[in-house]
Amino acid sequence: MSDQTPQPSDVPEPSGTPHAASPDFDAMTRDIADVPAVEVITTVAVHLMSSAAVNLGLAEGGETHKDLDEARKLIQALAGLVTASATEIGSYHAAPLRDGLKSLQLAFREASVVPDEPGQGPGEKFTGPVY
Repeated sequence: MSDQTPQPSDVPEPSGTPHAASPDFDAMTRDIADVPAVEVITTVAVHLMSSAAVNLGLAEGGETHKDLDEARKLIQALAGLVTASATEIGSYHAAPLRDGLKSLQLAFREASVVPDEPGQGPGEKFTGPVY
């Protein structure tokens, strides 16, 4: 046993490896300035869609994750994003996002015990009524 205080390079990380010099994050990450806006928008939209689907109970083991209040918030945010960005990202990218949004809105209506009035469902103030 030694009386020396361990030096930072000698202290193991939680993974069990010795502490190394700070990683070069610039080399490890993609510069956000290089990411096209359409890619950022569609990625965010896909994340919102996926999360909404899980909260609607559409994922594997669906009922355990079902939370219609959370799904409503996510669909509302998705509708705002898709509607606001449609002219910026073009029809090629916006059309599948609109289709996915409509599918989620219909799934929400179906999953609701007391469905919202047409035009009052999540995101319908942006998209219009969904039947």
